[in-house]
Amino acid sequence: MLTVKDIYDKEFKLDTRGYRPQEVDKFLDIVMRDYEEFALINKELNSEIKELTDDNIKLKQEIRSLKMKLDVLKDTADEDNGTTSVDVLKRLSNLEKIIYGKE
Repeated sequence: MLTVKDIYDKEFKLDTRGYRPQEVDKFLDIVMRDYEEFALINKELNSEIKELTDDNIKLKQEIRSLKMKLDVLKDTADEDNGTTSVDVLKRLSNLEKIIYGKE
């Protein structure tokens, strides 16, 4: 992978039919600016990826925690409903005893 310094330091051999050094230098200057911009964008995107990954981990942990709390609440609600049903059955049994005179 080339760096801006690699591009800047690159020297070409001169030949009798070679390119104009000024044109090559101008083009390499454009390439160097493009590489600098690319490196900056790459760094920003890597930072954003890290932030999003961290957020994703936190959200997954929060989901796990909320699921556990929901399960506990469901279990508690089931126990409460079971107790309530037992109480209702006991009351019904007592009312039947009173109404029908059975013991």
